[in-house]
Amino acid sequence: QVQLIESGGRLVQAGGSLRLSCAASGRAFSRMGWFRQAPGKEREFVATIGKSGTTTYYADSVKGRFTVSRDNAKNTVYLQMNSLKPEDTAVYYCAAEYRSKVLTTQPNEYDYWGQGTQVTVSS
Repeated sequence: QVQLIESGGRLVQAGGSLRLSCAASGRAFSRMGWFRQAPGKEREFVATIGKSGTTTYYADSVKGRFTVSRDNAKNTVYLQMNSLKPEDTAVYYCAAEYRSKVLTTQPNEYDYWGQGTQVTVSS
């Protein structure tokens, strides 16, 4: 059974840092990504990483502040978030796909999703 389990979300002050983790089980994945959804808004792309971990892509809104990485031995992907802003407040979701190596920002091109972890940034 394939599972993605996120952790690490919590309340943090603006300017602070958090590291989210997403532990995958059941199979190995090719591309993995992070998305977020704020109340009343659509789910939006945050970051994605290829299988080897050397290829990454970020949304403009987080570029230079967030870093995505992965540990394939642990089948885990991470999102290091620095210089957090109140507008980063959202539920953060991990997503994964095993067939294609091409990075994508489109949520419908990921087959598996975690349950989400809440990140709240206070001003």
